[in-house]
Amino acid sequence: MNALAATNRNFRHAARILGLDSKLEKSLLIPFREIKVECTIPKDDGTLASYVGFRVQHDNARGPMKGGIRYHPEVDPDEVNALAQLMTWKTAVANIPYGGAKGGIGCSPRDLSMSELERLTRVFTQKIHDLIGIHTDVPAPDMGTNAQTMAWILDEYSKFHGHSPAVVTGKPIDLGGSLGREAATGRGVVFATEALLAEYGKSIPEMRFVIQGFGNVGSWAAKLIHERGGKVVAVSDITGAVKNPNGLDIPDLVKHIDGRGRLKDFQGGDAMDMNELLVHDCDVLIPCALGGVLNRENAADVKAKFIVEAANHPTDPDADEILSKKGVIILPDIYANSGGVTVSYFEWVQNIQGFLWEEEKVNNELQRYMTRAFRDIKGMCKTHECNLRMGAFTLGVNRVARATLLRGWEA
Repeated sequence: MNALAATNRNFRHAARILGLDSKLEKSLLIPFREIKVECTIPKDDGTLASYVGFRVQHDNARGPMKGGIRYHPEVDPDEVNALAQLMTWKTAVANIPYGGAKGGIGCSPRDLSMSELERLTRVFTQKIHDLIGIHTDVPAPDMGTNAQTMAWILDEYSKFHGHSPAVVTGKPIDLGGSLGREAATGRGVVFATEALLAEYGKSIPEMRFVIQGFGNVGSWAAKLIHERGGKVVAVSDITGAVKNPNGLDIPDLVKHIDGRGRLKDFQGGDAMDMNELLVHDCDVLIPCALGGVLNRENAADVKAKFIVEAANHPTDPDADEILSKKGVIILPDIYANSGGVTVSYFEWVQNIQGFLWEEEKVNNELQRYMTRAFRDIKGMCKTHECNLRMGAFTLGVNRVARATLLRGWEA
């Protein structure tokens, strides 16, 4: 089942639990706007190349639409639609005043030079600049994009609209970015994990962790878990996987990666089959890479007691059902990885106020928001006698539905 079908299925299940009117349900499901643009740029060798860019603006009942822009070969309308919808529920679960959006360009950033990436980003911004804005739609980094990408968008947008630092988040600090933003998603994952484990009388130092994906989110989660005394027994990235039953030395591994070493060549552990990582023996599995990695083929072999979804849609519905029957506790993506958008909100607030927060304040506020959201999810689980995924979905959908009705937008 693709990401859009799975997301729609979860939404409809939540809508049934909440008893939403069918017209309101349909209104909440249909995106506010879908944008598709052609982005043609000159390559460094003088040839022309064309790429397709997307921006789906799903819902703005609770505030400006918010969501990342990803550069990846698999970007397509269904994926962007699913992720835009997930952002609507995610911002509502976090209880920040945003709606949901998502964007992307179907390209392989590894195959483009820095100057080609800049030209592509600027052309994409030129095509959508009149449809995004500080109080309309605020992009952020996602897979294949980073702070530099946001700097280019900010600069190009400002050519049309004047200096507008709040139009994007995840920017470089020197251009109005927030302290703590780079680590925010990974840090939020750790705060969410702490909240989940505490519910079962456990804590990070007594747990063994497997982390799939060692990019920004996975590496920060690993570093923070290691600092708290947790044992990270296996990690993977696109080059391979490595394990150590006694726990990997995460600072050494980060140093190895930063020095351009391949993860699978790290001397502090043994290389392992990447396909075995998701079913490796551990207490907590944290998928931090692409969606759909847990499916009907491997779900029955998962040994983790807890799964914390740091990636978007890593567990397809078939796997969800299998894992639930096994008693595996899954902390859903629309809560677990909401640290990034929460600190993006803090960045937006700082830009509008023109006042920079200290990093300690950013991190303390993030912990407060993550802890409160977990408590709210557990409240919905108790009210509707459902699991954590439906607890999060009913919380998010209910907040958006109430805002929609209060504004008089029902179909």
